[in-house]
Amino acid sequence: MEYRVDLRGPLYEVKANLFRGLAHPVRIRVLELLSATPQVSVGDMLEATGLEASHLSQHLAVLRRYDLVVAERRGLQVFYSLTDQKVAELLAVAKSLLGTMLERARDRLNEAELWDQAFPQPRP
Repeated sequence: MEYRVDLRGPLYEVKANLFRGLAHPVRIRVLELLSATPQVSVGDMLEATGLEASHLSQHLAVLRRYDLVVAERRGLQVFYSLTDQKVAELLAVAKSLLGTMLERARDRLNEAELWDQAFPQPRP
């Protein structure tokens, strides 16, 4: 199997390449589903995402190439799971970081509103 994550070169380039594999909302959603449940069938993913099978299949192929998920066939069904729990941890850290960013933005907005209350601007 050919991987698109080139592990050669400076670490910052390798990391950037990995993040390119994550850089789509559908792939993030699939990884979130797999973070919540150890194994998810393709049928359940289709239901959860509302995607067409061909569209989901393309994104699953990218995640397999980046070695983020693994597929297991059982009869007529295919189940996916994360290759490493660190993928789920990475998503959790990203969620936490976004929460912190939103808190800071809210705080700046509140400060601006307080400033406007303390020093109202004359209306034209």
